[in-house]
Amino acid sequence: MNRFVSDPLEPLGIVMGTLLVLIGIATLVGTPWASKSGSALIMIGQIFGALSAIGIGAALAWVSRA
Repeated sequence: MNRFVSDPLEPLGIVMGTLLVLIGIATLVGTPWASKSGSALIMIGQIFGALSAIGIGAALAWVSRA
């Protein structure tokens, strides 16, 4: 099946969504909260931010593709 791109910004949405997912994964792998002597609230906030980036990126790529 030959699927053409109906929206010229569709590839941009997919690329940006994938980039957000990769940034979120890299943040989790890098464990930036381990190098600072912060509170547990800061650690939870950083983990939540990384997981949010992964979720938002996946949603953006999925919506752009649909």
